[in-house]
Amino acid sequence: MNLDPAESRHRFATERVARLATVDASGAPHLVPVTFAVDGDSVYIAIDSKPKRSADLKRLRNIAENPNVALLADVYDDDWSQLWWARADGTASVITADAGADWLTPLGLLQERYPQYVADVPRGPMIRVSVTRWSGWTFTDDVKLLA
Repeated sequence: MNLDPAESRHRFATERVARLATVDASGAPHLVPVTFAVDGDSVYIAIDSKPKRSADLKRLRNIAENPNVALLADVYDDDWSQLWWARADGTASVITADAGADWLTPLGLLQERYPQYVADVPRGPMIRVSVTRWSGWTFTDDVKLLA
């Protein structure tokens, strides 16, 4: 059954990880797992200090070329009656640590969700997704949420 936008946003926000889909100028997709925080119709994703091949990240280059993105959070269970997914479609922008409150507020939200960000504060940049559409699906409306 399809989820309404409010329930889709709620389920999305309860998950610990999502997948961020971006595309480059030629339309080639790129998909990465991300940690995130939801604030209304905004989703924030920090670029943290976990080891990466390069600081020149494909997701950031793609957003510069094409800001349309999608995020997907989902739950899989061998009991298929517990399956669900929630999706956030929107427009991404990149913010930097010199953005003042536009940086500090989402950083605080991320630190509330992930204690690792308190011990190892992300220095940036950060992705802000302005969600234009929340959608989702569930096998049944009797799914047990962890939140």
